[in-house]
Amino acid sequence: MQYPKFIEKNNYIGVPTPSEGSKNEKKKAKYQNAKKYWEKLGYKPILSKNLYKNIRGRSAPKESRAKEINEMFQDEKIEAMICAAGGDFLVEILPYINFEILVNNPKWVAGFSDSTGLLYPITSKYDIATIYGNNFSSFGAEKLYKNHKDFQELLEGQKLTLESYDLYEEKWKEEITGLEGYNLTEKVYWKTLDEKEVDIEGRLLGGNLEVISILSGTKYDGTKEFNEKYKNDGIIWFFDNFALSMEEVINTLWKFKELDYFKYTKGIIFGRFGMERSYNDYNVKECLEDSVLNELKIPIIYDSDISHKAPCMPIINGSIAHIKCQNGKATIKYKLQ
Repeated sequence: MQYPKFIEKNNYIGVPTPSEGSKNEKKKAKYQNAKKYWEKLGYKPILSKNLYKNIRGRSAPKESRAKEINEMFQDEKIEAMICAAGGDFLVEILPYINFEILVNNPKWVAGFSDSTGLLYPITSKYDIATIYGNNFSSFGAEKLYKNHKDFQELLEGQKLTLESYDLYEEKWKEEITGLEGYNLTEKVYWKTLDEKEVDIEGRLLGGNLEVISILSGTKYDGTKEFNEKYKNDGIIWFFDNFALSMEEVINTLWKFKELDYFKYTKGIIFGRFGMERSYNDYNVKECLEDSVLNELKIPIIYDSDISHKAPCMPIINGSIAHIKCQNGKATIKYKLQ
């Protein structure tokens, strides 16, 4: 596994728009505030020229979005890239991305949600670690939370052990200025299906569940090769489900098992489901229990801080992780080997 160089003060950070941009004035304010945040820390963000454009969920035509990313891959002064935002259509750009540029000039690529479409191939297919957990826009709130500091310190290489958070938001705040922070009202409690303590170590792989399902079985899916290369480490999957119904989750997990995704799996972590929808009266626990996961006989964690119900813990995709979970609390210790 290749681990790019951690960032240092005065480094340039590229902010591409692989999915959507925004014409919305509130979101523009958020992007500008995020830029100020990173500048105050001593970094130099380079914002996408398509950042304030949006046509049917796309910041620009797919070729233009891909060209921008290829240029940021190539630009040696850019030490890291944080995707501007999520969306729905990142996968359209993949045929135009030249991943070999990044292989020859490794740098951190980070993002959240739809950004999985870029992060997952980079890690599973090209063996370069990436970071899942925040898009650039997330740093535009007036009041940031611990996960933002964790993300920053992780990207700087200062912090490789993270702890579960205290509170999460069940419902988003209404946007008035665009700079609203999290609406933290509910107690965080990491759960396990068998209600037993979990203490495992393995190599992390995952991201947004919907996007991985779209990529699965395509030429941008390197899971088979990743599994075989790191089978002696064992794989710990992490899944962030935003909008799939319980029934769709059950079917997606069946598909993954048939594709041998879980061949060397030592454990699976699910974040809090973004939309808890079911047509058969499933709750999350029942959904996971009634899936193919019950055949695996491995630890299953759910309601974790890897979720669209913020805060989301930053995850080094591709790293070795030692994970402990007991009495609703958890720690993740990354090992860059």
